[in-house]
Amino acid sequence: MRKTKVIKIGQKKIGGNNPVLVQSMCNTDTRDIRATVKQIKLLEKAGCEIIRVAVLDMKAAKAIKKIKQQINIPLVADIHFDHLLALEAIKQGVDKIRINPGNIGSKENLRKVVEACKKKRIPIRVGVNSGSLEQSILKKYKMRVTPKGLVESALKNIRILEKMNFKDIVISIKSTNVSHMIEAYQMLARKVKYPLHLGVTEAGPPSVGIIKSSVGIGTLLAEGIGDTIRVSLTGDTSEEVRVAWEILKSLKLRKRGREIISCPTCGRTQINLIKLANQVEKATEDIKKPITIAVMGCAVNGPGEAREADIGVAGGKNIGIIFRKGKIIKTVKEKDILKSLLKEINKI
Repeated sequence: MRKTKVIKIGQKKIGGNNPVLVQSMCNTDTRDIRATVKQIKLLEKAGCEIIRVAVLDMKAAKAIKKIKQQINIPLVADIHFDHLLALEAIKQGVDKIRINPGNIGSKENLRKVVEACKKKRIPIRVGVNSGSLEQSILKKYKMRVTPKGLVESALKNIRILEKMNFKDIVISIKSTNVSHMIEAYQMLARKVKYPLHLGVTEAGPPSVGIIKSSVGIGTLLAEGIGDTIRVSLTGDTSEEVRVAWEILKSLKLRKRGREIISCPTCGRTQINLIKLANQVEKATEDIKKPITIAVMGCAVNGPGEAREADIGVAGGKNIGIIFRKGKIIKTVKEKDILKSLLKEINKI
């Protein structure tokens, strides 16, 4: 695992030996405090550990205090262009701000933001995005977004903060192009020791966004790169959190809730495995304790997979053989598999 500087965001820590944290962003109007808090509460329940909100105007900035009073996870203010919004968000007690130092105005305005962050010990996330790269860098690379250009932009903005003696920095260099995103983060990881926030920006609806995010984020995490992650989907924000956790769980980086192992079925399967797997998935979705459940179609791979799981079932001819830690508990009729399996899961 890549060792980075430890940064504190509210009561959470990232970097160093701390776990990779899951983030999301509200799609509510931040000025609508009630709607924003309601969404954050749902995201907290889903497993979100850091939440970001858009700060478009002063009313949104002033809403931060009341929002923070009603939630349990660190709040990040996403700000562009107007340093006064950043200063107000800091005044209202935000836990981190996300800005692009190059577009926040004059150096004097940026210095005001930096000094306010120093005073309150609030970190800054330098956010570089393939859709808003500086014209000077685009021209340098023939008006194309390149991994080198993304990294150059990030380093440029980091130097601005470092010259102001500010080093509580988190960096993101998101791109819609998965290959560019991976290469850019790999390059940046070799150049800095700041924590990195991973994500494929504007990844799309779940059908494609989940795949793009899993490939991009998963590749980097497998290389030990990344300290926080956000799966960006056009859809339900809770789905972003669910997918993020599945990515972390698949790499054994975090444990939360149930993990289901199930086979794709084949001609040997003699029970309605697809229906059973879907029923088990639905019935266990609220489990928070880490548990591995195997739902297997036949005795060829079933017992072996179930042996690795906390609890599992392998199908036979109109029957199910239920295992716990590889030991057979009982054999039941197909119609009783779900009820019997859930009963054993509840015991655990």
